[in-house]
Amino acid sequence: MNATPTPAPRSPEPRRRNRLMLLALVAVFFVPILAAFLLNWGGALPPPKTNGEYLKPMRDLRALAPRLAEGGEYRWEPAARRWRVVIVPQPGCAEECVEAARKVDLVWQLLGKNADHVDILWLGAPPAQARRNAATRVLEPAPALLEALPRVPDGRGVPVYVIDPNGFVVLRYAPGFAPKGLLDDLNKLVKLM
Repeated sequence: MNATPTPAPRSPEPRRRNRLMLLALVAVFFVPILAAFLLNWGGALPPPKTNGEYLKPMRDLRALAPRLAEGGEYRWEPAARRWRVVIVPQPGCAEECVEAARKVDLVWQLLGKNADHVDILWLGAPPAQARRNAATRVLEPAPALLEALPRVPDGRGVPVYVIDPNGFVVLRYAPGFAPKGLLDDLNKLVKLM
C-alpha cells in the first residue's frame, strides 16, 4: 500500500512571530506620527525657525480694509497668494526710513522670480528719497491697522512686518534688521504657497 504521509501539525510559533513582526513594523511607522501629533497638540513643539520674531498669536487683519494713498482699497485677496512686507515709518523718520526702504528693496530684488508674490506696503507716506519699485504700495495711515501691529511705534527706529496672503501678521523685524534674514524667511514662506 502506498500511503501518503500526513503532514505534521504546524507549530504556532512561526505564526506568532510573524504577527509580532507585523505589529513592530506598524509601530515603527505610526508611533512617531502619534508622538508628533501629541507634542504639537500639547504645545511642546518650538515655533518655526525664523530670523524675524514669530508672532504668536498671529494678528488678524482680515476685517480691516486698508486704503491706498492714491485712492481705492487694498484688498487681501488670499487666492492671489501674495505676501506683504509692511514698513511702518515713524513720525519725522528720514535716515531710518531710507535705510529700511533700501533693505526691503534689496530683499525684493534678490527674491528673483518669487518677487512677483510679494507686495511692499508703506503704512504712511515714505520720505521722498526712499526707494520704491513696482511692488510698492502706499497705504493711508489707519489707527486700527497701527493698533493691530505689535510694538508700534518703536522708539529704536522703523519696524518691518510680514503679512501672509490671508491677512495675518506672522513676523516682525525689529529696527536695524538684517536683510538676509528677511530674504531667507520670505523665500521659505513664498514656497509654502
